[in-house]
Amino acid sequence: MIAPVAELEKCLAKLPGFGRRSASRAALALVREPARLAEPLVAALRAAHDSVRCCSRCGAFTTIDRDPCDMCTDATRDGSVICVVEEPADIVSIEASGAFHGRYHALGGKLSPAHRMGPERLRISELVARVRGENAAEVLLALSTDMDGDATAGYITEVLKGTGVKVTRLAFGLPADSGIAYSDPLTLKRAIVGRRDI
Repeated sequence: MIAPVAELEKCLAKLPGFGRRSASRAALALVREPARLAEPLVAALRAAHDSVRCCSRCGAFTTIDRDPCDMCTDATRDGSVICVVEEPADIVSIEASGAFHGRYHALGGKLSPAHRMGPERLRISELVARVRGENAAEVLLALSTDMDGDATAGYITEVLKGTGVKVTRLAFGLPADSGIAYSDPLTLKRAIVGRRDI
């Protein structure tokens, strides 16, 4: 394969959801149809690169001309609840559910000694400042349920002690349209421990 196409394939393979084979197919399609595929993609990438940023307040994706973002400035959202997520993409997922109407705070990752990600590299001090400055009543931790996510949740809970804010975490349980036979023991344990009245 010629060098420019190999480099394009290598770049595409770094994207989530792209394996080596799918990156190769995408690269060849882009080269085969530049006017229909490559040129609009290049323009869209340039526009996103030049105008998309993270909100200075919550860390969600926004444009340079809308900072703070629309969610931070929306007066209809419940400012007493701050949902803490790891990455801005998590905000997109939660918004798609339609179940949360408060404010957000993206940490920019999670605590991970293996990846040299300590508390100083996350937006935790900014969260504490927001809790105090915005008089939040509740901080909802919407973090991963792996070891690093649990460590991050524990650390944030400790840091927020003394602020008077209530700290909650997303409920754990069985995924929708799934059976017990397909669930792992930890998910089942959390679902049983976190059971509620109906």
